[in-house]
Amino acid sequence: MEETTPDSDNILNCESEDERSVITHQRCCHNSTKSLLTEDRMRRKLQFFFMNPIEKFQAKKRFPYKFVVQVIKIILVTMQLCLFASSRYNHVNYTWDNRITFSHLFLMGWDATREVNAYPPGIGPLALYKEDDFFNAIDYAYDGYANLSNALGSYSYANEDNTMTDMTLCLYHYKKGVIFGFNESYVFDGEIVQKCLNISYDHTVHGVLKSKKYMVENNLNVNFSAFVRAELGFSVKTVNFKAAGRISPPNCYRFDVTIYFNNEDHDGQMLLSLDAEPSRLMCKGDVTYVTDNEIDSFLRSLLNYLVITICVLSLILCSRAVWRAQQLKNITNTFFESHFSKPLTYDDRMKFLNLWYIMIIINDILIIIGSSIKEQIEKKDFTSDQWNVCSLFLGTGNMLVWFGVLRYLGFFKTYNVVILTLQKAAPQVARFLLCALLIYAGFTFCGWLILGPYHLKFRSLSTTSECLFSLINGDDMFATFSMMSNKSYMLWWFSKIYLYTFISLYIYIILSLFISVIMDAYDTIKSYYNDGFPKSNLQLFMGDTNVDEVSSGIFRTNSNDSLGGLIKDLCCCKKLQKSYSTLSQSSVGPI
Repeated sequence: MEETTPDSDNILNCESEDERSVITHQRCCHNSTKSLLTEDRMRRKLQFFFMNPIEKFQAKKRFPYKFVVQVIKIILVTMQLCLFASSRYNHVNYTWDNRITFSHLFLMGWDATREVNAYPPGIGPLALYKEDDFFNAIDYAYDGYANLSNALGSYSYANEDNTMTDMTLCLYHYKKGVIFGFNESYVFDGEIVQKCLNISYDHTVHGVLKSKKYMVENNLNVNFSAFVRAELGFSVKTVNFKAAGRISPPNCYRFDVTIYFNNEDHDGQMLLSLDAEPSRLMCKGDVTYVTDNEIDSFLRSLLNYLVITICVLSLILCSRAVWRAQQLKNITNTFFESHFSKPLTYDDRMKFLNLWYIMIIINDILIIIGSSIKEQIEKKDFTSDQWNVCSLFLGTGNMLVWFGVLRYLGFFKTYNVVILTLQKAAPQVARFLLCALLIYAGFTFCGWLILGPYHLKFRSLSTTSECLFSLINGDDMFATFSMMSNKSYMLWWFSKIYLYTFISLYIYIILSLFISVIMDAYDTIKSYYNDGFPKSNLQLFMGDTNVDEVSSGIFRTNSNDSLGGLIKDLCCCKKLQKSYSTLSQSSVGPI
């Protein structure tokens, strides 16, 4: 006869199969005297997970380090953005003002009225209409460059000995292009050929440049029938004493000036424009910089490193929170399958994905990249103009940081109405906007095609879209009606019907329906606050937690009740899913 151990006696003496399952379950899980992975432990874990930072602090009396990190990050990032915005404003203004100066010095026909962006423009485009004007424009630019010392600004030539650099003229023309208008015939080869010529010479000896004669002498004849475009390029150096703010030392720049002659339309109008691309240089030579603000420069770099550090810490904490939330989701899903024979629904699974954390991770990455570029700019490690790239990263990151403040306002009932309304209305709004966008696209293409040649606001697809969007918001309606050219009376009448139809459809119908979708979601959320929000299976299982329960200490558990403990228990107890599920359902009942 076989000997029996005390544990085997206990199993044999059990009155039911369920009791033997519980005893076996306890032996499996480290001979514990309590039933592991119970509904109470799982419920407490889920309740704690969905608490806000204040409730978590009251429940476990742990320091809310993630919340404090976000508060510190908002303060530091905003300080950094304000300092950078001021510096960037000065830099962009400096480079733009130099471009205006170069336009006055080197661009024939430029006047101050063209410096103000007005809509509709008060003057026409700067253009050339005669062949001699083309050569005179080149001569004017060369004369201004040769007499650079007369300029009010402290400009120098790009050569180290302050002598004129080469002024290069590049012509782009069709390989063959001859027009015989009198008998409607032509000779044409669409291949574009480039020819460049160095038009620099000693003006002190030969006098003022005569570009037309100079090109003939160098076997470069300009056939304006085949002429496409031309580019006249040269470089200028300067030093800016106050480009980047009060505490920054002077910066050295090289401006690569390019004058464009655009004849691509071949309509008798050659457009004339100028661009100046700045490149920062490393200042050298006898440099004396006197300042009593060295400590400010150190503090600015310190702020950059603090922002990077706090964002890296925030990135790590939020990434860990997202990863642990997915672990808890898998544990909860397995728990529901073993206890209630059904997995979590899609909506319940999505509750474990905190999109606020995803947004924080994205803005952390953007701010880290932007802060690194900013530090390199301030240390002058970049020779190219990286201000716009840096502002794109810092500006977008800072915007998302302030959007994240909504997460904490959502913990209060009054402010949470806005967030819940947007969340509730999002699917309906997306479907509504898709339908409205299709109608909008039809009006946009139609207006661009038909009204483009006759209306300033419909000249391109982008301006047409901007005009229609402005009309939806009631902006500049009368000007849009009145600016239509009357060269074609048929299209003039069509424009009236087109605009009346679009405005009536979008303002009185589509916009009203859009508002009603939002209001319907708002009314639904209000009724939920009065009558109670509908609860999913997960919320029914968790139940409600009151203030007394949060502060009672029941959530201050030992390590066995942690997420790691649940994983360990779950792996141990999966062998008894069927019998344990029977016990759980008999005691708890269906959800």
